[in-house]
Parts: sequence; structure tokens; C-alpha cells
Amino acid sequence: VQLQASGGGLVQAGDSLRLSCAASGLTFSSYVMGWFRQTPGKEREFVASISWRVGSTNYADSLKGRFTISRDNAKNTVYLQMSSLKPEDTAVYYCAADRVYTGRNSREFDYWGQGTQVTVSS
Repeated sequence: VQLQASGGGLVQAGDSLRLSCAASGLTFSSYVMGWFRQTPGKEREFVASISWRVGSTNYADSLKGRFTISRDNAKNTVYLQMSSLKPEDTAVYYCAADRVYTGRNSREFDYWGQGTQVTVSS
């Protein structure tokens, strides 16, 4: 299984950015997909997840309304649309996949991508 995250970069506060995660080696439409983020010295933090049932999403409470997760099963890709970005959103963003887990614990996800850096300047 390979998860390839992309779309990170350096943006200014208030900007928007869309991350993508292309998956291969799995039956994508049957997997829960998640986004997490991590800053140095901190635990990996749940951002959002989307189940194989399109429309069933879960968000970190602090990010609701600014971040939107979606998936395109035909393209084996999950997206994270981020808007009104803040400097505190600066982190490495990881995508993850799991066959059944729909919670927020990073340790329960089986597969991980390499991460993409998002830096938000003030």
C-alpha cells in the first residue's frame, strides 16, 4: 500500500490550500481515509476522516468550518481543502488509511503516507 500526499507549501494567513493523497495497492473505496498533522515535539493530531460511505465525515472540533475532507473513489484520491489558514495550522500533514477504524486515534490507522509540509506565515 502506498499513500502519496501532495499539495503542501508556504502560504500566508487567510489563504486556502488543498492537499491531495493518492492511494495505490488497496481497494480504495473500501477504506476509511484520514488526515492528521504533526509539529515537532508534539503528538500526531487528528484533522479529519471520511468513511467509504461518501458523506460520512469526522472533523477535529477546532477545525470544523475551515477544513473539508472529500474523496474521489474513481481517482483513488482523498483531499483536504483548507481555508482561512492560520499560523497555528503550520505542520506536516499526513494521510492515513484503515479498513474499518473510523475514530481519531492515529495508532489505529494501518497505512500512512510520507507527509507534506504546510507552512502558514503571519
